[in-house]
Amino acid sequence: MQRVLVLDKNRQPLMPCHPARARELLREGKAAVFRRFPFTIILKDRTGGAVQDVCLKLNPGSRVTGLALVAQFIRRGSTVIWAGELAHRGAAIRKALEQRRGHRRLRRAHLRYRAPRFDNRTKPEGWLAPSLQHRVDTTMTWVCRLRQWVPVTNLSTMLHRFDTQALQNPEISGVEYQQGELQGYEVREYLLEKWGRQCAYCDAEHAPLTIDHIHPTSRGGSDRVSNLTLACFPCNQRKSNRPLTEFLAHDPKRLARIEAQRKAPLRDAAAVNSTRWALFGTLKKTGLPVEVGTGGRTKYNRVRQGYVKAHWIDAACVGKSGDAVSLHSEQRSLAIEAMGHGERQRTRLNRHGFPVGHKTGTKSFSGFQTGDLVRARVLKGKHAGIHVGRVAIRFRPSFALKTAADIFDVHPKYLSLIQRSDGYAYQ
Repeated sequence: MQRVLVLDKNRQPLMPCHPARARELLREGKAAVFRRFPFTIILKDRTGGAVQDVCLKLNPGSRVTGLALVAQFIRRGSTVIWAGELAHRGAAIRKALEQRRGHRRLRRAHLRYRAPRFDNRTKPEGWLAPSLQHRVDTTMTWVCRLRQWVPVTNLSTMLHRFDTQALQNPEISGVEYQQGELQGYEVREYLLEKWGRQCAYCDAEHAPLTIDHIHPTSRGGSDRVSNLTLACFPCNQRKSNRPLTEFLAHDPKRLARIEAQRKAPLRDAAAVNSTRWALFGTLKKTGLPVEVGTGGRTKYNRVRQGYVKAHWIDAACVGKSGDAVSLHSEQRSLAIEAMGHGERQRTRLNRHGFPVGHKTGTKSFSGFQTGDLVRARVLKGKHAGIHVGRVAIRFRPSFALKTAADIFDVHPKYLSLIQRSDGYAYQ
């Protein structure tokens, strides 16, 4: 289960404790709540203490990054003591930039001609698009936060999503894991990502999938990944060694989709590959030892230990240190979603991109601001009861409260603050 993070009275990190121990300390008045998410307590009369080695392990992804704190105990060995899944908002950033670019182009088309200026805007070395840089920044934000609340001694991350050299030439020699138990894991993990973890011929999900040659090897097909797809066992048996055009002659739409997808690039994989080196370089600047691993190695560790697929479990299984990691059967992860800190745009635009009004510069009202985690005690009406969620302020006594189940309006007099907005939503 999730451990409770602990700070001493000088806000220095100590080893996380069991929830029962945290409840005892709070009940006896020896500690106070420091944060709600992740739940952290601060001791009132203690400074320093013995700590074990704790590794912060990362599974960087395009949409979700897995986080896992793995402690090295003398008797139990490597044990997951805390886990989280960080959802990025790169797609929302890309959409906002595209909308802004569209507005600019539309305004220029409807205004007088403006001579082109000298384009001297050069991008520095290592520059990343804002939607990609966001993934690095939010991940590093949580690396720095967890280092403030937990005595982290080393880091671990996936540097290579896939070994592209092994994908192009499976018979390559001189690569240690290709000669051992890891053979084939890079290719299988790549195909699962590329084909959406479902059968290409019948869209079957949550079923055992096999690797199928689109152009059969008996008819001259190769083992390159562009000729491989995923198929459930019945579809693989029905296709046998028939060409794809013959097998899907009755379904031309699916045939065209498979032909297009077999050579289509992976946008998410490209985003991950673009940001991994930047993230790795930033992690090295922390001064802590950084372990790296590949996606195939991570999957091999997870499958061999019998764990289900999850971002935080993949994080715990990253690298060589992930080959023997124990976790509680009831272990759960904290869902963290990047929400941002509002927008800088203060002008309201019409559909043509021209200004029609201005937004207020004030971000708070009645002591609350958008993103605050609050508890609402509604006395009567349709939503009578106690609710917990994030609030969106309006500059009138009617706020929007978003809970796990519903969104409704509530008067600020019924609200009490739990945690100030920090740019993230928790569940």
